[in-house]
Amino acid sequence: MNRHIVIVGNGMAGSRLVSELRARDRNLRITVFGAEAAQPYNRVLLSNVLAGVTAPGDIGLTDPAWYAANGVDARLGQEIVAIDRERKTVTCADGTVTGYGTLVLATGSAPVVPPLPGLDAEGVVAFRTLGDCEAIIRLAGGARSAVVVGGGLLGLEAARGLAGRDLPVTVVHLGGHLMERQLDAEAGGVLQRTIGDLGVRTLVGARLTGARAESGRVTGIELDDGAVLPADLVVLACGIRPETGLARAAGLTVDRGVVVDDRLRSIDDPDVHAIGECAQHQGTVYGLVAPAWEQARILADLLTGGDARYEGSRQVTRLKAAGIELAAMGETTLGDDEAEVVRFADPTRGTYKKVVIRDDRLVGAILLGETTTAGLLTQLYDRAAPVPSDRLGLLFTGLSPATPTETPVRIPDAAVVCHCNNVSKGRIRACWEEGAREVADIATMTRATTGCGGCRDTVEGILEWLGTQEVTFPTRSGRR
Repeated sequence: MNRHIVIVGNGMAGSRLVSELRARDRNLRITVFGAEAAQPYNRVLLSNVLAGVTAPGDIGLTDPAWYAANGVDARLGQEIVAIDRERKTVTCADGTVTGYGTLVLATGSAPVVPPLPGLDAEGVVAFRTLGDCEAIIRLAGGARSAVVVGGGLLGLEAARGLAGRDLPVTVVHLGGHLMERQLDAEAGGVLQRTIGDLGVRTLVGARLTGARAESGRVTGIELDDGAVLPADLVVLACGIRPETGLARAAGLTVDRGVVVDDRLRSIDDPDVHAIGECAQHQGTVYGLVAPAWEQARILADLLTGGDARYEGSRQVTRLKAAGIELAAMGETTLGDDEAEVVRFADPTRGTYKKVVIRDDRLVGAILLGETTTAGLLTQLYDRAAPVPSDRLGLLFTGLSPATPTETPVRIPDAAVVCHCNNVSKGRIRACWEEGAREVADIATMTRATTGCGGCRDTVEGILEWLGTQEVTFPTRSGRR
């Protein structure tokens, strides 16, 4: 039996699968191909690099020396161009052919670039890779003004990062309000006001028709109402499209992504799996890191003899931009008469809070401007647990002693604190008992806080609380 596992793609999903596999089986033969020559990095933190708060070298996921030390055949900078399912081989761009027993596609996604005139000019950059990020930083140094096309999560993070570099920035967004996939119109309006106070101008309901250029260099963009916005830097954040060309050419079923079952196998070939942004499970393609890492963990279990099943992921979105606190999850724009909605808005202070409840379960939430209950809401949403009778306690902490607020003592040990890495409060407690006292210690031992970073405050709170309980909790050796 050929147990050779070949992984095509060494980004956030592929590199995590490699480490999960090796952690379970030291002898398993693993080959991973990465189109990018650089070590895998945390794409979620690119906005921090753009903002100048994180160095490019600080977002790496796997040190190059790790592969050799762990017996992994890593072929970085080598793109796979063909799959032969009959012969069970993959072909690299240089003609090299490699056989596999199991093939995993982790090809990720590519940025959407509208087919409009002028977008091939110098100074127009799609924001997707570390190379893109470095190009934007270089261009921003000599730019007088910038336009970001797209008012979704990535576009707003890019715009805030550029504004933090004292560059005048305008966001052009086709939708009726910002982040319309995660926010309702009222929340989008509050966010627009908030980001405006931080130096980012926004135009919603605006359609780009092309870019203007002189001597091959972009000078501005044109809108469908005839307006021209001057810009010598244009950042495209118009969405992403799953990279499915290899799978489609190999005859696998592809809808928006490679269609997989609950074992993350292609529905056409049990020896081919797909995870991350290129995979489609039960009609859904996930574009966030937590589902990709959950899929990697489950597939590693399956490929090493386990019997796990992937049942889908609940997505929690956090905007990572200086001066803005935002968390959103689930169904937030319902017109369902059977849903209970609790809402609070204070636009002048940039605050908007909303929870959507059906059958006494939280099915959606928005927290903008003040997110102290985000941990509680995430737990209720993720576990589909009954919500407390005092609904205001879901929006504000400390209103009632009977309200289960987001404090470390009230979070059960089984609750997942870091959704990106599936780390529970109990695991953090165990690390504390082993001597971990700082967030960096927890990150090293569990990877908590190393994904989107949204759980850092909760981890800090748990460690602070455990420190006050040090004399009352037994350690693993039984000492108090």
